[in-house]
Amino acid sequence: MYEVIYGKPKETLIRNPHSLLCKKQPKMEGLKKLEETQRILMFMDSQNFISPTSASSHSDSHRFLAQFLLFLMEPSGKLSIEDKCSLISQHLPKISPSFVEKALVVLPGERTGGLGDSLSVNLVKGNTGDDIGSHGSRMNSAYEDVALIGLDAMQRANSTLEDFCRSYFMFHGMDLKRPEYIFKYLPVLSFAESYIYQLDTLNEKMVDITVNKVANQDGKSHEEAYSTLACRPDKVFESDPFRTLTLLLQYHGLLTERIREELKYGEEYWALERRLCGASEQISIEDALRAIHLKSFDYRVLNLLLYQLRGEQVNDLHMEFLTVSEYLVEVSDDLFDYEEDVLENNFNILRMFVRIYGVSAAPTMLAKCIAEAEEKYEKLSKALDPELYSSYKIRCEEATREGGNKSGYSLGSWTIPPLIVDEELYRSSMLKDSTN
Repeated sequence: MYEVIYGKPKETLIRNPHSLLCKKQPKMEGLKKLEETQRILMFMDSQNFISPTSASSHSDSHRFLAQFLLFLMEPSGKLSIEDKCSLISQHLPKISPSFVEKALVVLPGERTGGLGDSLSVNLVKGNTGDDIGSHGSRMNSAYEDVALIGLDAMQRANSTLEDFCRSYFMFHGMDLKRPEYIFKYLPVLSFAESYIYQLDTLNEKMVDITVNKVANQDGKSHEEAYSTLACRPDKVFESDPFRTLTLLLQYHGLLTERIREELKYGEEYWALERRLCGASEQISIEDALRAIHLKSFDYRVLNLLLYQLRGEQVNDLHMEFLTVSEYLVEVSDDLFDYEEDVLENNFNILRMFVRIYGVSAAPTMLAKCIAEAEEKYEKLSKALDPELYSSYKIRCEEATREGGNKSGYSLGSWTIPPLIVDEELYRSSMLKDSTN
């Protein structure tokens, strides 16, 4: 029997009284599955299939095994239980965590299976074997091989995220005064930038070890120096350091070829930084210029992610203009941070030019590169919407007044700091002054 309900004008709703029973069915099915799982758990216990003493601490594992046995009992065409067991024995060795991760990204919805649910990301595959004596020592060894995206990385990323929102949102037609814009996209942007900063920290540790800042302390070798760190940075960069991040982005439908390409540029930048900052490495102008152009890859990743998050087509004119602007900002920052970068042995374009061209010629050669970039910047700015360019200029002026890293770029205003002829002597002198 059906009851007709008249509601809004021109609308007729038909309610089936049996639909209430239909709504109860999923709940009943869920209770039935729970009962079946419990029965299998009791069966496994009675057969000594699981250890009763550790049942509470391994409840998730036991439940998984019970559900797996129930799955084997489900009909699947003409396959017998023996056929199913044979298939599992044949194919189980081929199933690895990485294989399952690849399978996860092709599924829609929220079936993450633990992928990317935590801010703790395993950047290094564990190299602990099965010969470790106790569970506790196995856990300690595993933690040594895990790089955490923790509070420090998130705090370091925060200034970049703030600058990105204030400088780039306008290119997406987004009003910074509306907080819903920020918080809607902040989780993905913050995670990605924090991930990059964590890798950047590991890369800095590798540079430190390369120039014996860590390795020579207390007469330690490179192997001993690496053992003092939370993980082996060299192992992180041996394979794909962005693997976990790209899997996460791919699962959420955010990974594009351009994002993947920019992440590769990030790897290239870190490799160049290690080589250029190496104690005895010969450097080339090509490598130095390549590095400074790649340095802001994280801003381009964030910008491309924002296009994906908003479902927008990438605006190539905006990307090209911002890439030139990023280059000029990086040069400006390097001039501002020159002395500090010498002390810390960080990549700095002015340092590189001094090493390549010498103290007398370096400023002239760098000024030439700046002039070429400024010319391109002016040309691209004229192709922008005038109101947009005006807003961006105001933002750059604000950033310049605020100072610090990413301090903004003012067209035509450049100050070359006093150049350091002997970097080792300068470091020794500053160290002596700080200890007095």
